[in-house]
Amino acid sequence: MPMDQLSRFVVWLCSKFPREHLEFINKELSDILQGRKEFPVNPKDAFREKHPNYRNFTVDPSAPLTQPAKKKNKT
Repeated sequence: MPMDQLSRFVVWLCSKFPREHLEFINKELSDILQGRKEFPVNPKDAFREKHPNYRNFTVDPSAPLTQPAKKKNKT
C-alpha cells in the first residue's frame, strides 16, 4: 500500500475515533508488532494477493494417453 494511502487512512481513523480509542489502537498495534501479543488474525500476504493462483495444482482425472492422437482429415 503506498504511503499516500496510508496517510489518508490515518486521517480517516482520526476523523472517526476519539483520542482514547486511537491511543488504544496504537498500543495494541505496538504490542502485536513487538511480539508481546499474538496476531488475532494472520496478516495479509501481499504475494498471495498479487499471485492468487501460485501453486494451485490439480490432477487431471482422466487417464493418460496410451496412443498418439489421430490426425483429422481435411475434406
